Amino acid sequence: MASISHSPVGTSASEFLRSSSNGVNGIPLRTLGRARFGSITRRDLVVMAAKIRKVKKQDHPWPRDPDPNVKGGVLTHLSYFKPLPEDQKLKPVTLEFEKRLLSLEKKITDVRNMANKTGLDFSDQLFTLESNYQQALKDLYTHLTPIQRVSIARHPNRPTFLDHVFSITEKFVELHGDRSGYNDPAIVTGIGTIDGRRYMFMGHQKGRNTKENISRNFGMPTPHGYRKALRMMHYADHHGFPIITFIDTPGAYADLKSEELGQGEAIAHNLRTMFGLKVPIVSIVIGEGGSGGALAIGCANKLIMLENAVFYVASPEAAASILWKNAKAAPQASEKLRITATELLKLQIADGVVHEPLGGAHADPSWTSQQIKNAINESMDELMKMDTEELLKHRMQKFRKIGMFQEGLPVDYKKKVNMKMKEEPIVRTSSLNIEDEVKKLMQKRLNAKESSVELPESAINEMIEKLEREVDREYSEAVKAIGLKDRLVMLREEFSKLKLQDQLMPPALKDKIEKLKDEFAQGVSAAPNYETLKSRLDMLMELLKIKIDSANKKKYAKLKQQVNKKFVEIMNRPDMKEKNEALEDEIESSGVSAGQDLDPELKEKIVQRKKEIELEMVDAIKALGLDVAAVRPKAKEISEQIPIDVKAKEKELNEEIKGEIENVIKSTDLKDKIEVLKLEVAKAGKTPNVASKNRIAALEQQIKGALVEAMNSSNLKEKHEELQAEISKVIESLEDQNPKEDETLEKQNPKEDGSTYDE
Repeated sequence: MASISHSPVGTSASEFLRSSSNGVNGIPLRTLGRARFGSITRRDLVVMAAKIRKVKKQDHPWPRDPDPNVKGGVLTHLSYFKPLPEDQKLKPVTLEFEKRLLSLEKKITDVRNMANKTGLDFSDQLFTLESNYQQALKDLYTHLTPIQRVSIARHPNRPTFLDHVFSITEKFVELHGDRSGYNDPAIVTGIGTIDGRRYMFMGHQKGRNTKENISRNFGMPTPHGYRKALRMMHYADHHGFPIITFIDTPGAYADLKSEELGQGEAIAHNLRTMFGLKVPIVSIVIGEGGSGGALAIGCANKLIMLENAVFYVASPEAAASILWKNAKAAPQASEKLRITATELLKLQIADGVVHEPLGGAHADPSWTSQQIKNAINESMDELMKMDTEELLKHRMQKFRKIGMFQEGLPVDYKKKVNMKMKEEPIVRTSSLNIEDEVKKLMQKRLNAKESSVELPESAINEMIEKLEREVDREYSEAVKAIGLKDRLVMLREEFSKLKLQDQLMPPALKDKIEKLKDEFAQGVSAAPNYETLKSRLDMLMELLKIKIDSANKKKYAKLKQQVNKKFVEIMNRPDMKEKNEALEDEIESSGVSAGQDLDPELKEKIVQRKKEIELEMVDAIKALGLDVAAVRPKAKEISEQIPIDVKAKEKELNEEIKGEIENVIKSTDLKDKIEVLKLEVAKAGKTPNVASKNRIAALEQQIKGALVEAMNSSNLKEKHEELQAEISKVIESLEDQNPKEDETLEKQNPKEDGSTYDE
């Protein structure tokens, strides 16, 4: 058997390969192969061929055509994240609550276009419109509701994590992979510098368009993303880099694959690790922070939130679905959850709030980024002064104090301001007790009335408040017993939403409310507490009537006093005194003794003088804001003597007029105008401005005009005229039967000293 000798020491590899091409020890390779493997025919040969496929050129983190004039050099920001092309630029998106500003924006655009076309100067009009727009925008964004802030936090044009990082860092290098075979694009990590300081950045990354959102999984990380973040935390801790995390996620991705890969374990591992890191950690919530998915990179020494960011354990829609069984109750849920930056700052969960420009962070991203940079520098300056032990204790204490309560110790004033008011336990009063209290109160009122002493209003008001609470609770139990509670809650939510947005109530909602009222009215008698509800409601109505009567009595007494005062003032005026004295002198000089008739001319003067005094009193009464119904003597007595059949006709005509008015309102657009008028009156309040007064007056005039036109077109006007003529004839006949005014003058008009004109 042939042996293969090794090449001598010092022989090069190339020489060895060249010598082996001629065989080994003089034996050709072909012969050696045949001797070892046997003879191989051409049919047994296997031909292998490889074809190189042409693929797309790999994208590098740096540009293909770098600009040498870029500040800091071409390779300052190494990341696949690049500015969007011109054809993919973000388009303006108007949120639902911002639509009220569109009319102003359209006016500004129209004026600018007109100025460009005509060449005329519209600078004053533009300045006024822009000032009004800015004021409206300021009013809107300084009174945002929690659900509106949630909408801003989810705005599709809101700056993302990498947008902010590229704005605030001088250099940034993105780092990839969890070293387990996967790189989650929903979490981005990297090293960057701010003002010369080196930091480890990590954050949730959402997309700027649909394509990016799909590739980034809408900012919802899988376990691979959290493990990538964990790897970078260890890296930063090892090299002493402070960590800055940006939170912007609806929550961790909750699909079946993620759960199989250990989503909960990955989040828990991050939570445990972050509490042991020996470097400062600052977290910034730039959008929405959803549950554990946000907390997995949010266990920091400082938690800073943008003004319109939100941080929650469950989204408002999810909370509404759980608690109210309807996702449409999200506005109410967002208020109860207290998820906004200001609320969380009060609860000491957030440590600072970064202000945003009017319109949100997307209105001026670069300015917002600079505010974030200032907040980071300020927080890091504070944390860098702490040693490792103090830093770990600071992080632990931040989370330990959340939701902690101590009993028996005085509460700090700042904490007390933000604490929830203690809810008093609801004590159910038995029917017998409250009935006894009402009876005692009524007896006290009777005793006070007999002794001419008024019962204190506080006692009646206190009992009314107690009965109102009882009636409200009985109503709630009745609604629950009938099975209408859920529908009532939904209608309340819809009504509250309309009220907040200053919108008119749509007909569909009105129909729902009316239908619910009808169902409640039909089914309330079947409720187990119906008798209790009825009795307490009757007691409440009785007490309210007493209160109203008492208030009216006081009001009438006050008005009577004012009218008497006005009468005295009129009679004591110099011109009035002079005329009265002249008339008295004329009566005395006439020489008429008691029991004799006055001269007709003198009677006429007295009647004329009386009418002058009445006219003066009418003006004085109108000055007090009152209307004068009649000044004719015995008008009330005459009205009481009108026959019953005439009164029945009058009542029937009033009912016809009322029905016609209701039909007109239902069949025309007057109903909407009346709703607008109610809304304007409610918005104007007690002290309306000039514009509100003008709008209210215009609406009233339109409604009155439409009603008058409708009344004129019907036959009601003719009926009214006929009835008025009939009543006039009756009054004339009654006046003929009664003594004339001048014949009873002496009896009807005594003087101040009690004497009549005869005397």
